[in-house]
Amino acid sequence: MNRNIVGLIGRRVAVTALTLLIVSIIIFVITNLLPGDAAQAALGQEATAETVAALRQQFGLDQAPWLRYLHWLMGLAHGDFGLSLSSSMPVSEMIAGRLPKSLTLAAITTLVSVPVAVSAGILAAVNRESVIDRIVSLGTLSLVATPEFLIATVAVLVLAVKLHWLSALSYDGEIESVHDFLRAYAMPVVTLCAVVIAQMARMTRAAVIEQLSSSYVEMAMLKGASPSRVVLRHALPNAIGPIANAIALSLSYLLGGVIVVETIFNYPGLAKLMVDAVSNRDFPLVQACTLLFCLGYLVLVLLADLCAILSNPRLRT
Repeated sequence: MNRNIVGLIGRRVAVTALTLLIVSIIIFVITNLLPGDAAQAALGQEATAETVAALRQQFGLDQAPWLRYLHWLMGLAHGDFGLSLSSSMPVSEMIAGRLPKSLTLAAITTLVSVPVAVSAGILAAVNRESVIDRIVSLGTLSLVATPEFLIATVAVLVLAVKLHWLSALSYDGEIESVHDFLRAYAMPVVTLCAVVIAQMARMTRAAVIEQLSSSYVEMAMLKGASPSRVVLRHALPNAIGPIANAIALSLSYLLGGVIVVETIFNYPGLAKLMVDAVSNRDFPLVQACTLLFCLGYLVLVLLADLCAILSNPRLRT
């Protein structure tokens, strides 16, 4: 790996770290602008003023905002997310119990959506302006225009209420059989895949069409190369960067869509924990969950940039 690549990757990592710092400031400011008092919400409306003041002092809520941000930032640097205002438990422990479930949901969605979306995008690009292309384009455009909460609602009405194939709520327990697995993940995965596949397939189609319209592909066809060889040996290797970017951007949408999906299906993941924390005015928990979602998005974008750099000789130089 030459110095150009190392320097370029280093700059990308530095920009990602700086962006995360700016995001942490925005998150802290926005959470502190939320209406309501966190100590009052934790103790209830019948709590006395002295009790509320004591809890505010215990959690440092009586300090200046800039000082609380510095304490929070120093805690993050040491892996300490603080204490939950509603349960007095370490935020890191609460996140550790929910994060694996959200990662499992995202992993299953990725394993299902990426092969289907990339295959559909390539198939539509190779058969451009054909019936297959029109079907894929119309289907993906319809799904992109449909919000995930509507897809989730329709899935509940059809698969749970009408057909009784699946439960409307996710199963929160040990996965001991195929039935338990489907009950836990089928509805959330179907909803997330419906949106992710649509976006990913459209972006993959555009990336492959751009490569198929290039001069080197035309030269390969003039030399007698078969259509499959042109796609697999010439177009796809040069489309890896744009396709990786499409996959990363589409998967980053999971970080937002999973909030709606986990709430609708009562899936016990990190997004559901964050929604409950917002209702309880649990600022340390909200800040930690939001920062993790932003970190996931930045990591996906960084990986997309690295794939584009490593796959494109012009970017490497």
